[in-house]
Amino acid sequence: MSTMINIVKDKIPTLREKSVEVPLPLSKEDKATIDEMLVYLKNTQNEEFRKEHPEAREGVGLAAPQIGVNKRMLVISYPTGDEKDPLVEYQLVNPKIISNSIKKAYLSCGEGCLSVDEEHPGYVYRHFKVVVKAFDATKMENVTITARGYDAIVLQHEMDHLDGVLFYDHIDKKDPFKVIPGSVEV
Repeated sequence: MSTMINIVKDKIPTLREKSVEVPLPLSKEDKATIDEMLVYLKNTQNEEFRKEHPEAREGVGLAAPQIGVNKRMLVISYPTGDEKDPLVEYQLVNPKIISNSIKKAYLSCGEGCLSVDEEHPGYVYRHFKVVVKAFDATKMENVTITARGYDAIVLQHEMDHLDGVLFYDHIDKKDPFKVIPGSVEV
């Protein structure tokens, strides 16, 4: 199935709005939306799809506001390179961080976003570890996820979208590559 959806770019004001809670049980419409988001996200990781759709960029996460739906839903999907656990994949509804580490982490290459076309060099500091409660639309049940390092960074990036926050909002404008002592480079 080759789903093509329009990605809302960072100049569009709705991307800066706080998203609303999704009523549970999940409606057919909301389930269809979050399923379509996951199909699209996985398609962006397919080279053939990107050749057919040159405007599509490869991603590991997508939040509903990025497709013009200001509801608290997000999807994440990427290979881990780990034989035991080869894929991280979530369809989360109403996710909430219930605890986090004091220790910070950042991606050495910086962060990117399907909604942001320009480069924004600099480090984005996030919690190294987060515990997230959410409704999982794949399992159709409430889940608690403990994520560390890269997994935690991706989750926090997507959850920020639900509050109208973009990754570059976290970059220190005066010193974008400032290293916070004790932080972990991922």
